[in-house]
Amino acid sequence: MKHYITRLGLAALTFISTTAINAQNLQSGYFDSNYLYRFQANPAIGNDKGFVSMPGLGNLNITANGTLNLSNIFYNVNGETTTLLNPNISASQALNGMKDHSRIGIDLRETILAVGFKAFKGYNTVSVGARSSASIGLPKELVRMAKEGLSNDSYDLSNFGGTGRAWAEIAFNHSHQINKQLRVGATLKLLAGIGSFDARVNTANLNLDQDSYKGLVDAEMHASLKNFNWDTDYNDRTKRHYVNGANIDSFSPLNGFGVAFDLGAVYTLNPDWEFSLAFTDLGFISWKNDVLATTNGLQQVDTETLIFNVDNNDSWDKFRDNLSMLYELEDAGDQGSRITGIGATMTAGAQYSLPVYRKLKFGLMNTTRINGSYSWTDFRLSANIQPVKVFSAGVNIAAGTFGVHFGGIINVNVTGFNLFVSTDCMPGKLAKQYAPLNSNANLNLGINFPF
Repeated sequence: MKHYITRLGLAALTFISTTAINAQNLQSGYFDSNYLYRFQANPAIGNDKGFVSMPGLGNLNITANGTLNLSNIFYNVNGETTTLLNPNISASQALNGMKDHSRIGIDLRETILAVGFKAFKGYNTVSVGARSSASIGLPKELVRMAKEGLSNDSYDLSNFGGTGRAWAEIAFNHSHQINKQLRVGATLKLLAGIGSFDARVNTANLNLDQDSYKGLVDAEMHASLKNFNWDTDYNDRTKRHYVNGANIDSFSPLNGFGVAFDLGAVYTLNPDWEFSLAFTDLGFISWKNDVLATTNGLQQVDTETLIFNVDNNDSWDKFRDNLSMLYELEDAGDQGSRITGIGATMTAGAQYSLPVYRKLKFGLMNTTRINGSYSWTDFRLSANIQPVKVFSAGVNIAAGTFGVHFGGIINVNVTGFNLFVSTDCMPGKLAKQYAPLNSNANLNLGINFPF
């Protein structure tokens, strides 16, 4: 059984180490009036000028966020980089600082083309973008088993899995001033799904008593990608085909359609205070297929029902074959269409303008992404200054699901040219491969042409 656990641990750690980037709407620019893409976080916020983005570089956001750091996975042993599964890394050393349930998320956002303009008694934007979103969850118990080996103990490996989406969107936004105090806005998004993946270990319990073993596993993987199918192999002992990989006959970038809405409002109480609230990505994608791999419900192996002796191998063979059913998933084929969300987000903000120097503003905001087991929240305190109309800058500090980090923005915005560079999370110490050791980093940049 230890062989199977080690295989599972290695697969999990390999997947995590190759998926260490995460991105979202830029939070450091939320209170910067020179940042042209604030409407993506709150559709009620308009701009003073119209603009056209540079194709592909109007607003590019890449981030690394997670509760499992690269320093928890990779170690230096005798001058060489190795993983925590290396026998020279003790179990206590590997498990120290690791949360009971670690997470790493993936979410990339790129504005391919955007146009903003004043019309219809308000401000409007039309944009085309590409987005991807993924997350993975890893229970600490899995690493403990892989490091310590099997002992007389109980292990709960449930909530181990991952989820991912990739899609393109066309967005139509309009913000409108209702009166001197209230401004509202809405965005309609037409979504074109590229691919979707969900892997869930609903139940995974091992009870290893001194005289008996008992294992329970219920797992499934859903894939929605055109021309996708599972690779299978055949187990001669159990006479079963099981999934051992996947392939795509020929890639096609379109496999589903959907719709989403953004809703927002900004309320100006007085010259000092402004409050805002928005809900974005309220929608879904209907995928054309659902290729399923599953254990076919709860599978169980229990040595209490078997009698082992040296003269009869039948019980040993049955135990071995039942054990394989705990990790071998069957190809259930295409289940037809399915519907998934894209991860809704709530953003709430309060901004205070310093009365003695209106060019200096302080902001407090909360961003909460609602995405089931992979939800997260972030509270951020900002200070922004705009000494002249064409230049602005800001710094901020945030605390939330992914720890404490610092951010900032520098923004140049003149008629005909706009350049901003920002980070919601400065990377801190880097590995030799320039990856952030704490799995938290962000870069957001854009070039646009205001008019």
